[in-house]
Amino acid sequence: MVDREVRFEARGGGADLNSALGAMREHLVELQHPQIAHGCRAIILFEGLQGSAKKYALRQLAAAFDPCHFVVHSTTYERREASEGHWLARFWRQLPSAGNTSIFFRSWYRRVLDDRVFGRTPEETVPRVFDEINEFEAQQRDYGTLLVKLYFDVSSDVQEQRLARRRTSPWRRSREEGELIRADDASYQRALDELRANTDTRWSPWRTIDADDEQRAALAALEAIADAWGKAMPSEPPQLVAQSG
Repeated sequence: MVDREVRFEARGGGADLNSALGAMREHLVELQHPQIAHGCRAIILFEGLQGSAKKYALRQLAAAFDPCHFVVHSTTYERREASEGHWLARFWRQLPSAGNTSIFFRSWYRRVLDDRVFGRTPEETVPRVFDEINEFEAQQRDYGTLLVKLYFDVSSDVQEQRLARRRTSPWRRSREEGELIRADDASYQRALDELRANTDTRWSPWRTIDADDEQRAALAALEAIADAWGKAMPSEPPQLVAQSG
């Protein structure tokens, strides 16, 4: 498969970054108007390891978007969902309605990342899973849904620093105990390389976010979303039908 992955990095610092984030949030406010007015559907994926600044970027996006027109789905491993019916069924139920955006904080890609690393996805099924994902995403495109896939790429040193800070809070430590994959885990990196090789498609390319700096990562993520919105959403308001009589 042709490598179409795009890497987004933001430059600048301090007050410049705060100002740029504010300006990008305002820009996204304006970009969402045509989506709502024309009833366009959109999906955004936030993928990446724990400690990769996904949630900070998500907070910045949530501060920009109209809360009546988006919903966030946090995807975790669910044994019942994985064993009953088709494994994609849970995501079919979470697709956006007209004029709305579904944001997935982790997504169907857990099937070929975390679940594969922990042995929950049998290796012999992985090629079929990639095919099912590509077909699922192609169906969204054919239905007119915009799909933006963000992968937050963090180095092992920065990931460990962030996780260490989280462990100082008993509240966060209790939430994040359990399964943890390190950025330098060789099996995860192999799974990630295969994911990129098999799912970086012409209709839904991956956009990689350099996530070692939290603010720059958020700005790069918002820029990637704004770029996709600007290209996909209509530039003119819908034509109103005048009523006679």
